Formats: sequence, structure tokens, C-alpha cells
Amino acid sequence: MKDHDVIEVYRLQAPVWEFKYGGLLGHLKIMHDAIGFKSSLTGKNYTIEWYELFQLGNCTFPHLRPEINAPFWCNQGAACFFEGIDDIHWKENGTLVLVATISGNMFNKMANWVKWDNETGIYYETWTVQASPEKGAQTWFESYDCSQFVLRTYNKLAELGAEFKKTETNYTRIFLYSGEPTCLGNETSVFGPAGNKTLALAIKKFYYPFKPYLSTREFLFSLLEIFDSVIIHRQFYLFYNFEYWFLPMKFPFVKITYEEIPLPIRNKALSGF
Repeated sequence: MKDHDVIEVYRLQAPVWEFKYGGLLGHLKIMHDAIGFKSSLTGKNYTIEWYELFQLGNCTFPHLRPEINAPFWCNQGAACFFEGIDDIHWKENGTLVLVATISGNMFNKMANWVKWDNETGIYYETWTVQASPEKGAQTWFESYDCSQFVLRTYNKLAELGAEFKKTETNYTRIFLYSGEPTCLGNETSVFGPAGNKTLALAIKKFYYPFKPYLSTREFLFSLLEIFDSVIIHRQFYLFYNFEYWFLPMKFPFVKITYEEIPLPIRNKALSGF
């Protein structure tokens, strides 16, 4: 962008998998977040969003392949920037609202930061793992998803001098609740030639019900297996930063929230105008 351009910044939010289920998941507040930009000089619109590159299910759970001993993960994520804002997609079941106005210079600095951010964090993580739902509870693992990217980008813009409007902003978070996690090792130490075969089998047995199902009967049977593992036996195996972790699950086990996280406050020492 030209440094003297004036860029409008839009908050974009729509239900996850809207292309398949319409606004259904929006009723459960399971939302996807992105950011839109509009150039005053050219009139062109742009969208930037952080995607799981192989769809949400593949990023959250692995594939189990008979010819490979270790679970096969497709959990890469990346920011995607493209021309245009799909107004109908964002407005019909979600949000498209102006949250700030920045300079072209500020946009260019943000774009360089996005490139750095894209090369720094390359894996998608669905879960936030905490000790309990109580305020101030210990957080064991943070999620790394579309909403976290949007929050990081807003914070970077505020750091560069952007002043955000007073608009309520809520984000979807999916929590697991557990006691202190235990690190079990990486792929080599668990599934390699000298690995722990008993542990390897336990991990694969845990992930098996999360595979794509072929029939309603298989789906219902898988739900019962998941309930038995997570709720009855209170166990969950998490793959995080190339390592496997055991989570001793605690009530309420799993929770989806739609929390308000305020827009950041401008760094008054910097301003693009």
C-alpha cells in the first residue's frame, strides 16, 4: 500500500463450516475469525485469515495408517491474504464491522510482521487446556487458531499506533480441563524402534474413535468410546509442539465459550496519522 493511503480495518466473523452447515454452528457460537481491509486510494478490499490448512478435524486429531506406526498429523496452519471481502459470507450469519482506520504505512509494517508470524508459528492447535473454569486458573496449553491470530494482529496494529473503536468483540474458545499434564515424549521416543509399545498402543487406541466415520452406527459407537475414555476413565492424549502429553481430565471436562476480549489500546507513542 502507499504510505499515505487510508485503510479501513474490519472485524470479520462467521460460523465454522458455514459452507456446509450454513448458520448452524453459529447458534452454538462456534465461530471463525478474520480481518478485512479497504484501501481508500484504490477502493479495493482484502481479507486476511489464519487457516488450518487441512480442515479443523485433521488439525485436531491424527490419521491412523496401518503402514505407519506413529499417528500421522496434518496440523499445519498459516495466514492467507487475498483480494476481496465476501460480504454475503460474513454478513449473513456473522459480523462485518469497522473497528479501526490506519495508514498505508502502518498496513505495510503489519504485513511484514504477518510474514514473520507466519514463519514462526506453523501449527494449528484447537484446544486451550486449563486446570479449571475458574477465573485465574492455571493454563497448561494455549490454543493457536484463527481467533488467536486475529488477536495478535490487532495487538500489533495497536503497537504501531492504531486506535480501535469501542466495539464489543467475542471469540470462540474450546477448553479441556485437566490436572497437571505429563509429558510422554515425542514421536521417536514413543513410536520409534526403542519406543514404549504399550504407551504407543494406548495413544492409538485413544485416537481411533476420532477417525472419519462411514455410517451413523459407527458414529454413535465412536461417541460411546470417546465418552468412556474422556469422561469415565478421565484421560486425554494431547499432541502439542511435537510432544505427546497425558491429561488427567477433570469436571467439566470440555467446554465451548464465546468470551469477550476487548480491542487493544493504542500505543500513544506511535501513530500513522
